[in-house]
Amino acid sequence: MSQAMQEQSYGYENLPDASLAEYFRSGGNVLSEESAILGAAIRRISAAGQSITHKALILELIKMIETTQDVVTSDVIRNTLEIVVHHTTDDL
Repeated sequence: MSQAMQEQSYGYENLPDASLAEYFRSGGNVLSEESAILGAAIRRISAAGQSITHKALILELIKMIETTQDVVTSDVIRNTLEIVVHHTTDDL
């Protein structure tokens, strides 16, 4: 799959800021699992008719952690959550 097609399927164009999208784009294969998790979260939020915001991403990733039974998947989701939180600016 080409990088442009992969980015479109992950929904990077819907992310609330360019730095988060760029972080995942530049991660390549190192962040492939996290990118898939982020894409799933974006699709779930969009399917629910919500806007893609940092808050919505964080809440969806927390839901995903709470509902997964697989320890390895849970770790990937947690890492994705940490990346999103790191790229979230505080509301001052």
